[in-house]
Formats: sequence, structure tokens, C-alpha cells
Amino acid sequence: MGLRYLLQHPARALATIAADPAEVWNTAYDRFVYAQERKLPQCIYKPENSWEQRLHELLNLPWPCSTTAEFSAIFAEILASLTSKGVKVGPESYETWNDGDVALVRAIYCLTRHLRPANVVETGVAHGVTSRIILESMARNGLGHLWSIDLPPENPELNREIGVAVGDRFGESWTLIQGSSRRKLPELLNRLGEIDIFIHDSLHSARNVCFELDLAWPKLRKGGAVVVDDIDANYGFQRFIEGHSDYPSFICEADPIRPDHRRVNDKGMFGMVIKEDSASRSRTASRG
Repeated sequence: MGLRYLLQHPARALATIAADPAEVWNTAYDRFVYAQERKLPQCIYKPENSWEQRLHELLNLPWPCSTTAEFSAIFAEILASLTSKGVKVGPESYETWNDGDVALVRAIYCLTRHLRPANVVETGVAHGVTSRIILESMARNGLGHLWSIDLPPENPELNREIGVAVGDRFGESWTLIQGSSRRKLPELLNRLGEIDIFIHDSLHSARNVCFELDLAWPKLRKGGAVVVDDIDANYGFQRFIEGHSDYPSFICEADPIRPDHRRVNDKGMFGMVIKEDSASRSRTASRG
């Protein structure tokens, strides 16, 4: 909870603090660290133009991808549905946060369709564009459950927009857990035991990225994937791939629906790491 919000809405803020002081303290400290990190030089990555083709080759899948047309139709329908409800879409459409950018959600749709996950965990929901994409993919697969963790916004008027893109069709396949990943993610991962895909799209501080990835990676099955949005916002993803250099990673431009002038090349970036098993890594090395 920010100081500005506390000063503008003292009664509401004090009620929130009284209801869950530990959560408020954790959130305040996370945002303090995030503010300090933003004073550091920007983390510079070189995006890979052919990441989609290389991803498919790595997974032994045909290229071009057979799911591209599927995704395009679903994504267009999601945007039209949100617009018809009067919901702003794209960059900075949910306070200062973005909806899932085109290339990011296309990659997640592709991974979900091809990896056929039983359990996907994501942090950060907002309007739920990414959540809806995952659930649509699972519906076509005929299996899978999405577990989403999101900290409610400071402005309670935005509560009605949390997950608005999902609608009410996926009740049996989707569990929304309200709270910070720092408090909710450890319990969820321990309960699930194993996950197939993990997606970070919550507070984009290096501290938070490293916390989430360090928890999720040991629970990720062999052949699974992690996806990290807004990697150019901090050094967290860079630190992670340096510590897991044996595994293939991808640096990708996010391609928002309109230019995001806060971001590198007005596009922003996301990253992926595939947890190949040893046999797959040997095949990849021999091809190289």
C-alpha cells in the first residue's frame, strides 16, 4: 500500500491494514525495494527474432505453428469482448499495468497447447487476458487447471475488473487466489507438488522475480517451461538464466497492441526457459 493512497484514503487504508497487517507490510516493503531497484541502470537484452521457430524446433514441433490461427481468433474475440464492456485494453489499461501483450500471450497459448499441462501457475492477473488464453487452450486440450495469484489493487473500484476477460465459463478449470505471491505461492506449490508451466507477471522487481522462480523451478516437471514478462524492467531474469545456463532460454519482444513508450523499442520484452531433460539437452547439443 503506497503512502499516497494512505493519505488520500486514510479510513479505507487503515481498515485494510487492520484486516491483514502482515500482507500490507510485505506489500509495502516489496514496493520500497522496487522503487530502489528502478534507480539502477536498465537491464539491456538483445531480442531473438526467430525465437518462435527455435522454440518449435526445441520441442520437436512443426513450424509454422498449427495453433497460430486458433490463437489469433481467440485473442481478437477477447479484445472485442473487453472493449464492448467499456474496459480499456493494452498498455497501462489496469492502473499502470498492461494486459498480456500479443507475442507474450501467443507464446503462452502455444506452450499450453503443445505441452498439455495438468497444472499451470501464474502470478499477476489484472484483466485476465493471459488467464483467458491459458484457459481457452486447456479447453481445447481437454485437460488442465490454472492457478492464478494476484494482489488486489489499491483502488477497490478496480476489483470488478480483476479477471474480467475470463468470464464465467471456466469455473472448474480456474482458481483465483487473492494475495501476494510471497505469501500465497509457497503454500500453493507445496500443495500441487509438480507444475508444468509457471508464468511470472506480478511485481516486476528483481527481488520478486528471483523469489518466484527459485520457488517454482524445483517444482517444474522435466520438459516444462517458465515464462517471465517485462524482463527488461529488472535484472531478475538475467540472474536466473545465468544460474541455469544448461537450459535453453529465449529473449522475446512482447509486441503490445499499441506502442508502449515506457519500454525498449516501444515493445517491451519477455523471457522463457525450457526445463529440458538430459536426453533432450543431448539431442539439442548434437544438432548444434
